[in-house]
Amino acid sequence: MEHIHVAVIGGGQSGLATAHALLRRGLRPVVLEASDRAAGSWPHYYDSLTLFSPARYSSLPGMPFPGADRDRYPHRDEVVAYLAAYAGRLDAEIRTGCRVGVVLRAGGGFGVELEGGGRLSARAVVAASGTFGRPHRPSLRGLDGFTGQVLHAADYRRPAPFSGRRVVVVGAGNSAVQIAAELAGTTRVTLATRGPVKFAAQRILGRDLHFWTARTGLDTAPLGRLLSRPPAQPVLDDGRYRAALAAGRPDRQPLFTGADGAKLVWPDGQREEADAIVLATGYRPDLPYLAGLDGALDTEGNPRHREGLATGVPGLAFVGLEWQRSLSSNSLRGVGRDAARIARCLAAYLARG
Repeated sequence: MEHIHVAVIGGGQSGLATAHALLRRGLRPVVLEASDRAAGSWPHYYDSLTLFSPARYSSLPGMPFPGADRDRYPHRDEVVAYLAAYAGRLDAEIRTGCRVGVVLRAGGGFGVELEGGGRLSARAVVAASGTFGRPHRPSLRGLDGFTGQVLHAADYRRPAPFSGRRVVVVGAGNSAVQIAAELAGTTRVTLATRGPVKFAAQRILGRDLHFWTARTGLDTAPLGRLLSRPPAQPVLDDGRYRAALAAGRPDRQPLFTGADGAKLVWPDGQREEADAIVLATGYRPDLPYLAGLDGALDTEGNPRHREGLATGVPGLAFVGLEWQRSLSSNSLRGVGRDAARIARCLAAYLARG
């Protein structure tokens, strides 16, 4: 069996930042990435996605985001290229096509079993596999009886397949509003939400919001430990999305209360036929490989941790969780800070053993 210092599960932004931080601590991580490239979930997001943060606030440690215009909002494909270049510069072993099936205790460390065969022995493990692999599909009244198309935002790419169809987008976050507004250019769309959509100005006094969160310290404040669950994030808007909703493109309705075949039932009793429902309802931590590791996850599959360190499993850590430690924990601009802290703690743990 191959023996390694630290197994980093996931080769996206969180795994790459973790590998960088571990290398700086003198450790030799092996990054295990299930897909064929080290870019995480970014290649799978919808085509029109742009970052909510400017290029100057969208870098991993040691490599600024490229481009002369530091205040532009990079496109999805730019992020994919950036992560590929970052991985290429890392002096770390990154193994693609290696999907982890199970992590178990083995002696004083861990046994990491790969799907399709193969096993590693690691003294420590960092789960950095993100959330994209586990889209959240809430239990909505009537959804099971709806005979039209139902898909999660994770499966949405572009508006063309929905042209001329009646579409309902469920959700009140950034992705929900962006997808609904994009679809409204080619079809009739309703944004169905439990309450009003909350907006936050993209720019304040001529500066991007991220300038102010960084300047005030809100971006790095360790507030995650105070939250029982991540709070809902407002929609960052330069005015276009608020204006689109005000113009009814898309229109907004309270969440439907049921379905009768292809017809949705709205709270006022009206029944309306719909062709498709897009669930822009977020994601949950994607950690099935830890299900057999006693104490790692709670009954809902969420990690038991304090600021990224597993509370009941010494040597296990997490990077890239939403609000792991701060507002920016699962972002390009902030994941490096959490990764550095985890690397410091794991280096101290391994030195004791």
